[in-house]
Amino acid sequence: MKLALVGDIGGTNARFALWRDSALHSIRVHATVDYSSPEEAIKVYLREEGLNIGDIGAVCLSVAGPVSGDEFKFTNNHWRLSKTAFCNTLQVDELLLVNDFSAMALGMTRLQPDEFRVVCEGTPEPLRPAVVIGPGTGLGVGTLLDLGAGRYAALPGEGGHVDLPLSSPRETQLWQHIYNEIGHVSAETALSGGGLPRLYRAICAVDGHVPVLETPEAITAAGLAGDPIAMEVLDQFSIWLGRVAGNNVLTTGGRGGVYIVGGVIPRFADFFIASGFAKSFSDKGCMSDYFKGIPVWLVTAPYSGLTGAGVALEQAFA
Repeated sequence: MKLALVGDIGGTNARFALWRDSALHSIRVHATVDYSSPEEAIKVYLREEGLNIGDIGAVCLSVAGPVSGDEFKFTNNHWRLSKTAFCNTLQVDELLLVNDFSAMALGMTRLQPDEFRVVCEGTPEPLRPAVVIGPGTGLGVGTLLDLGAGRYAALPGEGGHVDLPLSSPRETQLWQHIYNEIGHVSAETALSGGGLPRLYRAICAVDGHVPVLETPEAITAAGLAGDPIAMEVLDQFSIWLGRVAGNNVLTTGGRGGVYIVGGVIPRFADFFIASGFAKSFSDKGCMSDYFKGIPVWLVTAPYSGLTGAGVALEQAFA
């Protein structure tokens, strides 16, 4: 049997692994900026593993963006991909492309007990949809469906690009500043790594402060150290994430729970759990009671997207 390879390709990094016996092996991370195409990055990965072109029979790539047809253009990096050319170049028999948050959603089915933290207590309802949402380079949103008998489906979508929801005069002021800076304000423009500096600048502008912090890392560190402006940034970020996650629960009937993923929130996990997230998540007027008992988990597993690509591969070619 030929080997199977899985990849999770985001805006910044491409993660690759071999998929064998329902598990990841030989995980390596490559910066997308260092390669002209996914094929070039995979060639390097194969060399690092002592493998040749043609040794891989099936590939599943988790990719950021809507998947359809032969051609795919990555949303948050410079790569493009043709399924036909990819298979010819790497001598691959099968290539499966899945939306990155479809793969992330499928990865939730293999979480281990030490790979998540409880944000809101509750019990997931069997066979009901679950929402998977995560700020990273962008904002990803997916829906996980339990089909029973150990099989799952993940609904692809671009929920990170919905309009940013507002619920107070203060938030309207912040929205206005962001709009003046960039135009259309989607959820992703605030709820992503790049959204942290954007939100920081908005708060400084509205309150008449001179901005001195420039990077997500600096803002996060300052917030955890007690800087009041940076603390408001982290809390408002959490509140908006709660509102967007709650909107998705209402839209999908997501009483199977909510998984918060991505690289941003784990950097201030304790702050986040104590933030205004939980209140904004369920503050839906006449529908607030709908949220009673819906659990929310903060996922800390490092390679859920890769694992989900493996699950997708198994289900597609089993």
